[in-house]
Amino acid sequence: MTTTPASTASASTTPVGTALSRSHRFEHRIRRAFVASATTVGLVLIFVLNPDAALVYATNMFGALRTPGEPAFIAAHRGDRASFPENTLPALGAVLDSDFDFVETDIQLTADGVPVLFHDETVDRTTNGTGLLVDYTLEQLKTLDAGSWYSRDFVYLQVPTLDEFLAIFTSSKKKAMLELKGVWTEEQVRVVTELIYARGVQNRVIFEAFDYATLTSLQNAAPVFPRVLIQRYLPADPVALATRFGVIAILTSYNSVKKQPDAVTQLHEAGLGIVLYTLNKKGKWSDALTLGVDGIITDKPSLLDDWLADNAPGT
Repeated sequence: MTTTPASTASASTTPVGTALSRSHRFEHRIRRAFVASATTVGLVLIFVLNPDAALVYATNMFGALRTPGEPAFIAAHRGDRASFPENTLPALGAVLDSDFDFVETDIQLTADGVPVLFHDETVDRTTNGTGLLVDYTLEQLKTLDAGSWYSRDFVYLQVPTLDEFLAIFTSSKKKAMLELKGVWTEEQVRVVTELIYARGVQNRVIFEAFDYATLTSLQNAAPVFPRVLIQRYLPADPVALATRFGVIAILTSYNSVKKQPDAVTQLHEAGLGIVLYTLNKKGKWSDALTLGVDGIITDKPSLLDDWLADNAPGT
């Protein structure tokens, strides 16, 4: 995919409003970088002073819980998939080199038990292969082209392993939201956490899951890692469900929160966060801020970042 850069006016003809807007965006990014650094320092202290702590609070990962109108954090969905093939190292690396707060990606196991970054159950949509991902060994999966479906510019990109991602994640200061797809046993969870510990990035990782059995496995096998429960539809008592699985937040849909806006207050009063997926339009971004949600997962992180700089007071 080829991106055409916008034309740039000379300094002598740049309107005052445009210059102020750029200055505002720069200040917005400086403030957010400061908050992110402070949050990371807090997380390091938690793990150093009490490495066996069973609970990491939402504020330790997300910063202060938001009030209506405050800017939500940005999580880039499967990397920067607006510019690169999803869940590939270029898409994920672009986020690590950006101003965004979180990178979000999906983990599945190959037939021989290797964690890889992949969303769908089948390989058909985003590779030149066919069939279930779980039927492929890593060696077989690595023969597939995971880039040309998006653009010929990315022909022969491979499906990355989790460890390949962690190798580039290590040198960044970003945080990662890792969704465990499907049902995971405690033993399978430990395969993932061992890789994370080996890279020394355990203080910057959040696990996500839809499946209740997987959340239970995470509770038992990786209690020190913060967890987020994904729910397409919010239950009548979201705090009770969150407490049941010891999660720090609920990740849910825009429609569910619009139908149940009181859930935001309920979760915040319990010290829990709420994050929305996958919002790609300005109208929904505006509604999300009005509701006071803490984070937005989006396919368009650069556009959301610019929109927040222009529309969220105090950013």
